[in-house]
Amino acid sequence: MSTRPFIAARIEEIIDRVGERVWRSLGWREHVICYTGYGTPTSVRVLGRVVLTPRRARSRLRKATQDFVKRRGFRNFVTAPCVRARITLKLGDQVIHTVTDRGGYIDLRIRDHGLQPGWQSVEIRSAGSKRSTAPLHIVGEDQRFGLVSDIDDTVITTLLPRPFIAFWNSFIRDESARQAVPGMARLYTELLARHPGAPVIYLSTGAWNTHGFLSRFLRRHAYPPGAMVLTDWGPTNTGWFRSGLQHKREALLQLTRDFPEVSWLLVGDDGQHDLAIYSEFARVAPDNVRAIAIRQLSPTEQVLAHGTLSALQEDESLPSGIPVRSAPDGRGLLAQLSDLPELS
Repeated sequence: MSTRPFIAARIEEIIDRVGERVWRSLGWREHVICYTGYGTPTSVRVLGRVVLTPRRARSRLRKATQDFVKRRGFRNFVTAPCVRARITLKLGDQVIHTVTDRGGYIDLRIRDHGLQPGWQSVEIRSAGSKRSTAPLHIVGEDQRFGLVSDIDDTVITTLLPRPFIAFWNSFIRDESARQAVPGMARLYTELLARHPGAPVIYLSTGAWNTHGFLSRFLRRHAYPPGAMVLTDWGPTNTGWFRSGLQHKREALLQLTRDFPEVSWLLVGDDGQHDLAIYSEFARVAPDNVRAIAIRQLSPTEQVLAHGTLSALQEDESLPSGIPVRSAPDGRGLLAQLSDLPELS
């Protein structure tokens, strides 16, 4: 069997390499985008991306135009990745040299880093970029609780599956106009007050290109900081399209390897497949699931999500002892979760 990547991936890499040469000839420079990483005192996961960006605007008119464009969603998807760029990371006393993947992404695990629990940082730079600093959440070995949250229609109202609204929200609309789901930030804040230092993972099928917008959105609406696990919408090494469901399944299983002692509260919504994915994960790793919380979409939201008035009916059988709670917003979920001894 051939070990070469799928033809679509090879074509994409060729196009990106040609584009990279063109942008470099126009004076674009390397820039490191830092994503929030996570880990334990023995191992951390560092995330980021190296892209090319134009030089800063020189005139006021040009700067105003760029600022307007930057606030529009389509700007998130206009990127020029640095294919297999050489990078240097400094983590504590360690200096590590490596390269990005064909999409410019950094996804590196580092062992024996020597960092203490809490919020730490790693310095990242490429051969042609300035130094950037990526935040890292080091979770203590005694931590047993963690929070995994979906993003679309769980913390942010997107109505994503409806094509026109998805296009308008993601590409045209000013990001400051996006709405938060009521009560969810308070729910997460109160849960974490009971479990200081617990890991928070925002898991979504959204593209890494939206990381900057999502980070600003979460901060603006007072959501607790945490790592985001997103995906690349381009071809994979095995096919034309990525599977959002498979991305979530693999990410959850990875968390059991990264945090084997942590039992997670899994939060999602009933507009797509969150409950089915969480139930499947609970059957595979019941010791790593503490409870499941599902935000109930309104009938209108259900229609926009998948075309029917009610939630999707899928295999949602759970091992005994794992509670499931549902409500239309964060306030309702908080009321239902507050009395669970599993979350105390």
